[in-house]
Amino acid sequence: MFRKIMDAFKVQDIRRRMFFILLCLIIIRLGCQIPVPGVNRDYFAEWFAAQSGDAFNFFDAFTGGSFSSMSILALSITPYITASIIVQLLTIAIPALEEMQRDGEDGRKKLTAITRYLTVGLSLFESIAMAVGFGNQGLIPDMDFAKAVVVVVSLTAGSSFLMWIGEQITEKGIGNGISMVLLINILSRVPNDLTSLYEQFVKGKTIARGGLAAIIIIAIIVALVVLVLILNGAQRNIPVQYSKKMVGRRMVGGQSTHIPLKVNTAGVIPVIFASSIMSFPSIIATFSGHRNATGWFGTLLGILNSNNWFSITHPIYNVGLILYIVLVIFFAYFYTSITFNPLEVADNMKKQGGFIPGIRPGKPTSDYLNKILSYIIFIGAAGLVIIAIIPFFFNGVFNASVSFGGTSIIIIVGVILETVKQIESMMVVRNYKGFLNS
Repeated sequence: MFRKIMDAFKVQDIRRRMFFILLCLIIIRLGCQIPVPGVNRDYFAEWFAAQSGDAFNFFDAFTGGSFSSMSILALSITPYITASIIVQLLTIAIPALEEMQRDGEDGRKKLTAITRYLTVGLSLFESIAMAVGFGNQGLIPDMDFAKAVVVVVSLTAGSSFLMWIGEQITEKGIGNGISMVLLINILSRVPNDLTSLYEQFVKGKTIARGGLAAIIIIAIIVALVVLVLILNGAQRNIPVQYSKKMVGRRMVGGQSTHIPLKVNTAGVIPVIFASSIMSFPSIIATFSGHRNATGWFGTLLGILNSNNWFSITHPIYNVGLILYIVLVIFFAYFYTSITFNPLEVADNMKKQGGFIPGIRPGKPTSDYLNKILSYIIFIGAAGLVIIAIIPFFFNGVFNASVSFGGTSIIIIVGVILETVKQIESMMVVRNYKGFLNS
């Protein structure tokens, strides 16, 4: 992989695109250091460190630490991701949006514009919620209407800026710009997490115990990366045969191909959905000042807190782990059902004279694809669950509290692999152009 990247640097156009991405990422990290006007960053950092739950830790990992330092990029790119998912879900329910999706480039531009407006709306809503929630708790000194407006405008503008710079990376860089923004935010937290692990399990220990702990930590990280690589690369190829037909005086068709069905069809979306839903009550409780609630509500918050899972002293909290696993599997099936339509695939194959050997065209083909999907989706969901709960296990049993986990590793590996594929595609196109020009 590194050799391919070095070869790509020899191409002027690709090298220019890479430097543009690097410049954008530097600007993003510099923006993460600019504080929101009117906010006491030290006081906010102390408040954040005092939170025992993992709801804000999950959010802070996606913002690259901007949230805990309350910078102008504290909302990061999460409003855009949420808006994209909402628009994608609405295309199934609203015929007009579904028609836009089928209109090709023009429809894509319209959906992109809708996503932008929705992103600004979500950013505005989240900014107001943060300003009101934190202001009521005294985290913004001398809170008044003018300061609230400044905080809301700063956070909304920061999120909109990240959306714009992500689109610029997509257009003038390599790969998906939004994914690149998310990648640099997550990677920025990794050194701090590794330092925390070193200080907790290696520093001050004997050579034998410290060395063993270091080996175990490295082995776990490597195992997670390998599992993610296997999960991302695994796919089931469904063979498809196209019939020969006469076009004019020529016989065309008759070729064999396949439909690639990825085992992890939904990507990291099920984990994000499940984590977001389980974090939502804790966020609401924090904003409303009921974070340290007792009774049944306090027990519920403890169940939803992943830091309490795998607890030996409080086994009731493990109910949250079971709920989390169920949600991941559910969203794996749900998201796949709205992004891949076996009936539509079967109808398109039938119109083009294609068929799966041994399966009749039409509904039997659709039923066959549904049957195959039901198996591979479960396998992919099970793989996601394993990758996601391994960090939870060590956090719960050994108190190894880190911001990155299975979700972050899936995103890091996935974005890097996709970027390398984009570079390879650009290299192939360049070689073809060189051959044709000569």
